[in-house]
Amino acid sequence: MPLSEAAVRMAVMTDGTTWLAAPQSIAFGGYHVVLARGLSPEELADRLAATVLYEVEHIAVAVGEHTGGSLLDLMDDTCGDPSDGIGLRLGCAGDWTYAVAYGGWPGELGPLAPVSRDGAHVCLLEYEEENGKPVPPQFEYFHDGRLLSAFNLYLDASWGYQGVDGDPATAVRLQTLLTAAGLPDLDRDQREVHRTALGIIEEFFGLSLPKDPIVSGTLPAVLLEPAQSRAR
Repeated sequence: MPLSEAAVRMAVMTDGTTWLAAPQSIAFGGYHVVLARGLSPEELADRLAATVLYEVEHIAVAVGEHTGGSLLDLMDDTCGDPSDGIGLRLGCAGDWTYAVAYGGWPGELGPLAPVSRDGAHVCLLEYEEENGKPVPPQFEYFHDGRLLSAFNLYLDASWGYQGVDGDPATAVRLQTLLTAAGLPDLDRDQREVHRTALGIIEEFFGLSLPKDPIVSGTLPAVLLEPAQSRAR
């Protein structure tokens, strides 16, 4: 369910999410951000580790506080190449916990429905900016294992669907707001469409994602590593 009007006002007073539409807003290659209500940063990291789509179980291993750059350097030293591992930087903004992914996350982090079990609210903001296909930015929102809404932020017919999918009570209301903003608009600059859609999402769900700590600050970080390698 969307948050209260007070929660929405609180989110708008922070950085919101529209800054993600800027080129390389977090790192080269795009962004993968998971926000959750009802989970601590540690719980969110553990649940995300369980979604890694490798053949072996993964766990979240704390590696101290890092900037985005220093975490990638650590992954370079640890994995030989940052794209061969997955790291997360973790934080909180209001009621939301967030996890920002680094390294080889594209295609390697699985569905979020299990992450939202036991009453948690979990949403995904993802954009594979350097994918040559190209892939549109994506949004998904789950609550207690159930999809409430999902769509590609260009709202075009690419990648198998058009418009907002999910629970009708939520998806229809969100679609109405997007339509009122003139989306989809295939003639409008895609970055502006991206930014507009993010703004509607953040107001509807009361999302908050602080730019400065993520872009230039230090945050607690974990590496998602095979559990068996840590047991040796």
